Amino acid sequence: QVQLVESGGGLVQAGGSLRLSCVASGRTFSSLTMGWFRQAPGKEREFVACITNTGRTTYYADSVKGRFTISRDNAKNTVYLQMNSLKREDTAVYYCATPGRPAFIVTALRDYEYWGQGTQVTVSS
Repeated sequence: QVQLVESGGGLVQAGGSLRLSCVASGRTFSSLTMGWFRQAPGKEREFVACITNTGRTTYYADSVKGRFTISRDNAKNTVYLQMNSLKREDTAVYYCATPGRPAFIVTALRDYEYWGQGTQVTVSS
């Protein structure tokens, strides 16, 4: 079992920044690929970013590439999502997730077994 707890969401103006954090417990964090997803009202949950267990490889959805950065601190069992140049269309509940196993880049929602409770990000104009 893996427990994931997100934090850092909030209300921000367009063009602003936020950093989300996700603390994991229950399994050796340094062995886990980690991802961020988001779900806007009335829309399906979508992939945002992924990072391998060592942090050496990252991958982003086209919609956030160049604006968001995923990173991790294995000593703190934490994965981050730095979000810059936020747009109104970034408004969503953001979820941290993990396939629960070592893997390379994983982008499909169905391949993620463990999920956090989500944190709301609202971008105002």
